[in-house]
Amino acid sequence: MVWRETVVKYKHPNHLKSGWQILNTLPPFFGLWYLMHWSLLGPYWITLLLAVPTAGFLVRIFTIQHDCGHHSFFRGLRANDLLGSFCGILTITPYHHWRRTHTRHHVTSGNLSHRGHGDVGVLTVEEYLARSRWGRFRYRLHRHPLIMFFLLATFQFVVVQRFTYGTPRSWRRERRSVYLTNLGILAVFGVVWWTVGLTAFFLVHGPIMIIAAAVGSWLFFVQHQYEDAYWEPGETWDFHRSAFEGSSYYRLPRVLQWFTGNIGYHHIHHLNSRIPNYHLAACYDEQPAFRHAVTFGLRASLKCAAMKLWDADKQRMVTFAEAESRTVTDAPTGARRAA
Repeated sequence: MVWRETVVKYKHPNHLKSGWQILNTLPPFFGLWYLMHWSLLGPYWITLLLAVPTAGFLVRIFTIQHDCGHHSFFRGLRANDLLGSFCGILTITPYHHWRRTHTRHHVTSGNLSHRGHGDVGVLTVEEYLARSRWGRFRYRLHRHPLIMFFLLATFQFVVVQRFTYGTPRSWRRERRSVYLTNLGILAVFGVVWWTVGLTAFFLVHGPIMIIAAAVGSWLFFVQHQYEDAYWEPGETWDFHRSAFEGSSYYRLPRVLQWFTGNIGYHHIHHLNSRIPNYHLAACYDEQPAFRHAVTFGLRASLKCAAMKLWDADKQRMVTFAEAESRTVTDAPTGARRAA
């Protein structure tokens, strides 16, 4: 494949660039956090305004944790795991547990036979139409933007990730990372209780966490669930097609690209997750084949929120209105086989 040599060229970490990324991310985050705490002396709307860039830096911290999880930020595995675990306390995301589930996402993305591994839940048209009225309502509620990107995203980060429910007993390292992350969070609570107080902490960190969770979940959603996405049953699923067709190039303004750690080049990331985030743009620029990916900008991406179900006959995501204009007996047979 024409892009293979380019991918190999850029998959090696550069420790100077990694170190610089740490310096231009962690200190500004803590500095803005302190500034938000200081701003509590004035009107609270100032604190809320400051929460936006601070949340941006928290998203950037998550992208560093993300690279560490792929062992692409440093050459050494231990260095990646140590930094990733530290970032996991700040993002309240157990590093090793998230790393394993996210790895499963990479090897099943776009596979209808293996949904539910670190991805956003999606039903086929037939599955949706076959549900009861209550079942359809629950799915519609789950896919509502305000519910998905604010309520459920915050609940996932703050509550769900505190427990090992559903985690296999054999995942000992992953279960331990949940407990250790919780201990780290409790230690942070102890420090802030002793210094700034829990009320001030929640007034400052609450908005940061809600905004960062919403942005992170939106990025994950929009780069896999758009009209011309890729979904195939297990027997016909193809890894490379899934990367090129099932992962988008999200063309963001330069400042947002910086805060999101170049994650918009998602098709390249899915082709080879060992490429550090700071090499993705150069990799894209060098290889013309990467320009054939599904591409959209910030404004066009908002339409993705309307895409709710996979239509196997039309081979695209559709809206609820499109799906409900059909009956259960008219539902696509291809989706029945996939399910």
